[in-house]
Amino acid sequence: MEDPNVVYEDGSILVLNKPAGLVVNDAVTAHGNPIVQNWLKENFSYEISGMDDMRSGIVHRLDKETSGLLVIAKNQDVFINLQKQFADREVKKEYLALVHGKFKNPKEDVVATVGRLPWNRERFGILPSGKPAETGFERLKIYKDKQGSWYSLVRAFPKTGRTHQIRIHLKYLGYPIVADSFYAGRKTSRKDRLWCGRLFLHAEKICFKHPKSGKVVCFESPLHPDLSTSLESLSVV
Repeated sequence: MEDPNVVYEDGSILVLNKPAGLVVNDAVTAHGNPIVQNWLKENFSYEISGMDDMRSGIVHRLDKETSGLLVIAKNQDVFINLQKQFADREVKKEYLALVHGKFKNPKEDVVATVGRLPWNRERFGILPSGKPAETGFERLKIYKDKQGSWYSLVRAFPKTGRTHQIRIHLKYLGYPIVADSFYAGRKTSRKDRLWCGRLFLHAEKICFKHPKSGKVVCFESPLHPDLSTSLESLSVV
């Protein structure tokens, strides 16, 4: 399993590029998978690296199969500062996703409450009793495979940070993410994984105020090679 790599580090923060396959936080639901939090404990010795109550400084999450940027706080003050920025929706995030179908509108916003499904506690969906969730989408390119199926590369701008939010909102629009075993359907996901080995979702950019300087800093991560290779197997329309 590939380890995360450090995109940026100073006395206050770490920015990691997380590969797919790593669970972010140590929890009973990790089911024996490699965990970013454990990797931080083993490889770093900053002030809160060993503190489970502050998750070794991890201030936000990425799904196990999602690759891309993850921000880590090195001390308690920075942890609190960054958590507040996330809670106040001051952090700007961008994701890349390949979805099924022709994404109709060049831009689209979804505002729909997201909650845990009562009949399947591992999954989430659009529920009236859920928490407010908002995502903006921008269509980038349309693709076609050799069998004539359509796909769209979209950029997602989540304004809230609910679990599986981007995946759920895209399914809600009728464009499930390629190889999404939860929300694209089991049969579709199995077919997808013949040419795309994992969920096609990548956290490509994040911007926030540096907790020490107060200046806005932005970090970017190019699309991981496994997803680039899958994309190259399709034809741009």
